[in-house]
Amino acid sequence: YGVEKPVTPTTTIANPIINLHISVLLRQFPVAMDDHRTPATPTILEYYHDTVNVQSKATMLSSFLGDDGRHVLILDCTIFHPQGGGQPSDTGFITDVSSSRFKFFVQDVRIKNGIVYHYGVFEKIDEDLEGGVQVVLSVDESRRKLNSRLHSAGHLLDVCMQKVGLSHLEPSKGYHFPDGPYVEYKGTVPQTELQSKQKELELEANNLISKGGKVSLCF
Repeated sequence: YGVEKPVTPTTTIANPIINLHISVLLRQFPVAMDDHRTPATPTILEYYHDTVNVQSKATMLSSFLGDDGRHVLILDCTIFHPQGGGQPSDTGFITDVSSSRFKFFVQDVRIKNGIVYHYGVFEKIDEDLEGGVQVVLSVDESRRKLNSRLHSAGHLLDVCMQKVGLSHLEPSKGYHFPDGPYVEYKGTVPQTELQSKQKELELEANNLISKGGKVSLCF
C-alpha cells in the first residue's frame, strides 16, 4: 500500500447488539410488481406511527395472482413493513376477522408508487373471497425486532464513524439482513490506520450501547 493507492476498509465491529461489517458487496432482490387491480389511493403505512405494534385490522381491497405466480393481497392500511432501505420485509399472516374464511401467510412485502403488496400463500381460502373483507394482520414479532435492531445498529455505526475521525467517508449502501449485515462507505483510509480504527469503532459502539440511548423515528 502506498499513499497514492486508495483502500476501501473492510472490518468487523463486535458489540452486544450485532456484528456489523463494512464491506463492498450489495445484494439485489428483484421482485415482480403487479399494476393491474391496484387501487388509486396509497396504502396507509401504520408502521410509521407505531413501530412496536404487531397486530392490527384493515380492509382488504383486492386479492389476485401476481404475474410471477404468487398470491397478492392489497389492503387499505398495513403494519407490515416492506423491504427497503437495506432492510428485509416483515413476515406473518393475515386472516379474516373470524379466522374462518381464509388464512394468508405473508412471505414478502414490497411497495411501489405508494401501494403495499403482500406476497404469500393461502393455507385456506373461501372461494367467494372478494374485496371489502375486514382482516386481521399479525406480524412475526421476533423477526420485526431483529430487523429493527440490525437497522438501528447500522445507524449506530454511522454515528461512531463520525466520532472516531472517519467523517470523510460517505455512507453509500446498507445491508441489514441477518445473514451478514454491513454498511458500505465511499472513501479511503490509510492501511496503517485500519486496525486502530476498527478498535476505536468497537469501543465507541460499546460505549454508546452501554448508555442505553433512546431510538426515535423522525419523518
